[in-house]
Amino acid sequence: MPQDRDASPDPTPPKLRPLPAVIFGSRWLQLPLYLGLIVAQAVYAFLFLKELWHLVIHAIDFTEQQIMLVVLGLIDVVMISNLLIMVIIGGYETFVSRLRLAGHPDQPEWLDHVNASILKVKLAMAIIGISSIHLLRTFIGAGNVGSAENTGYTETGIILQTVIHSVFILSAIGIAAVDRLSQPVPNRPH
Repeated sequence: MPQDRDASPDPTPPKLRPLPAVIFGSRWLQLPLYLGLIVAQAVYAFLFLKELWHLVIHAIDFTEQQIMLVVLGLIDVVMISNLLIMVIIGGYETFVSRLRLAGHPDQPEWLDHVNASILKVKLAMAIIGISSIHLLRTFIGAGNVGSAENTGYTETGIILQTVIHSVFILSAIGIAAVDRLSQPVPNRPH
């Protein structure tokens, strides 16, 4: 049973000494960072609507592959937006203050058990998803015209993008492995 992160703490928390109070209070310096990410989220929403409008207006003129590339771009924007939401909500909840969402019908399911370690794994998986979409767009774009030179993709660029994507995957596996190794082993009956 996950611990209720929104349970009310003791009605009167102990008063901190001045230095610990300043150090603990410094977490609020992250608030402008999260507010900035909300602005970035609005920019991505605008970009999504702009690209969607572009797709609708030019759908008759586009080839199937061009439509696929635009749709992959839309998916990419959505995945980046999801990443932003995880960082904004999960980071704020983990590092700044509780959101007190207990009982709210729209509370994200993952928020009940989020911590810095879980957040890192979720972010790594989101980055792999975003990288996968970029790599797929590159492959489709490079093969679209029949010649990588005509589309702006070089063979070296495609290979480097593939290597970078592979590094993201290996990094995520490493983060998940370290996280798993750092968890206490439950007692199992023999």
